[in-house]
Amino acid sequence: MKPIRNIERTRAQESTNAIEKLYISMRHLFTRGFYKPMGISGETLRKSLLLLRPEIYGSIGEDRVELNGLVYVIERLPEGIEECQFINLTTDEGYKNSHFKAIVPPKRRRNCYRIDKDQMNIEITRGRSEIYDILTHLTFLFIESHKIFQRISINEGEDYIREWKHLEDVVLYKKPISDKEKEVLIVHLGNILGRTFEEVSSVYNSFSSDQNPHKFFNLIYWLGKLAINELVESKKRTITFSSVLVEEIGHHIYGEIWANSIKKVLKEHNLLQRPIHIISANMHSVMNSIYAKNALPEEVKKHKDFELFRLLSSSESKILQHKVKEFASKNGLISIDDTSGTNIDVQIIDTDKINFEVSSFQQGEISKKPVIIVMDYAFGEQAFETMDELLKPYKEGKEKIHLDVKSISIMGKAGILEGGKGDIMIPTSHVFEGTADNYPFKNQLSKEDLEGFGVKVFDGAMITVLGTSLQNKDLLKFFHDSTWNVIGLEMEGAHYQKAIQSASKIRGNISENVKVRYAYYASDNPIETGATLASGGLGMTGVVPTYAITQRILEQIL
Repeated sequence: MKPIRNIERTRAQESTNAIEKLYISMRHLFTRGFYKPMGISGETLRKSLLLLRPEIYGSIGEDRVELNGLVYVIERLPEGIEECQFINLTTDEGYKNSHFKAIVPPKRRRNCYRIDKDQMNIEITRGRSEIYDILTHLTFLFIESHKIFQRISINEGEDYIREWKHLEDVVLYKKPISDKEKEVLIVHLGNILGRTFEEVSSVYNSFSSDQNPHKFFNLIYWLGKLAINELVESKKRTITFSSVLVEEIGHHIYGEIWANSIKKVLKEHNLLQRPIHIISANMHSVMNSIYAKNALPEEVKKHKDFELFRLLSSSESKILQHKVKEFASKNGLISIDDTSGTNIDVQIIDTDKINFEVSSFQQGEISKKPVIIVMDYAFGEQAFETMDELLKPYKEGKEKIHLDVKSISIMGKAGILEGGKGDIMIPTSHVFEGTADNYPFKNQLSKEDLEGFGVKVFDGAMITVLGTSLQNKDLLKFFHDSTWNVIGLEMEGAHYQKAIQSASKIRGNISENVKVRYAYYASDNPIETGATLASGGLGMTGVVPTYAITQRILEQIL
């Protein structure tokens, strides 16, 4: 009889299993229509998240409250959600036409509506990835709220520590406090959260604004208060999915409306049958690269090369930014602000109307008068929906017009596994996490194209993840160190390539010879302590890689 082998799983294998469980659980709960995150129905989500311990959520597995993760999550959820017992995920169901005021989180373009003091509605118009994003953030938030309860409760909620009572007094009665009293309260919060005075002070300042200087005090109080309501008074927090959302998800409803509006504008301006180049990027780098030198002749004399773009990227340069946009709109740029619900704005650039005298783009396809479509960033699976719909022929009655798409360029931010913030990644393939799907392709951009700009450049496979908040060091090190040779992670690449391959090689919607370009700049290094997305944004570090990639894409197009 052969001895039974005990094979211990590695942390990477455990993490992969946890992600799969999270993914399956979220789809099951979504189909079910509702669940209680801190009840039995949400148990698998909580256990999987605690097993995974994603880097973005820091010390989620410890007794002390995680502060950087809290900042990251709150920036992506609507103001006041910590006060709500009921959270309802809906599709676009007409709230914008009501008296409810839309609440848009600072770091996520989604409309949310505070229905009453206990209910927050969040509109989902960007596909399943948005649902996964929200559910993981909420699970983290509720886990942290129960930590607060454990640290303030005496005898399972019969009484509470004096620090909590002091916080409650300030928050509930909106008691004005002096700077000295504020520091006393920060000391008390340190005890409640299991953090140092310095850590709490820093996070207090991160949340503070002129309109709401004590936002952090309010946040911690309401997180703790709803945990008390749940554990002592059995007022369970509940997440529901509207029946319309359950029926509509995955059917490209918003993507189809979005794509048709773009093609309609192309037809109205007689651009539909011209050579088309699609770029997925931000709404400023392509416009600035083409028009800024012509629009700002005086600034060009003082600011050379990327210094002009640094100037335009400053929050204090609103007047100059407006000047460039005004000039561009008179010289071939058509702006399409999104009304479909995708939250993806679009710019159409007719190169026939551009004065290239001051520009560095002076050869190649300009004689063929190409049209450039710049689409803002998609979110996760939404990338497939929008690109798939955009590449379909334009139909008007019985007429069917195929778009002459010459190239598709994808530029974006991604996590890097070797290097640091601001470095550039050139993918040679996309690997879809949690599946056997992989998408090799011929990238028209090469590592050599992006060298010489003063930033490091890496090439290799990139992994498309289900969510940036569902990764940890062990899993990412496996991808990087194994023969997968993964250089970075992002959320849209495999979805874009799937849409491009099906349109060009199977469905015949666009030419088989369509050129593809992918390039990413690093927003964070998730396997480097203190360099995750929760540590803050790129700031001016992102200017050089953004415009270097944009420049190389435009040189190949024009």
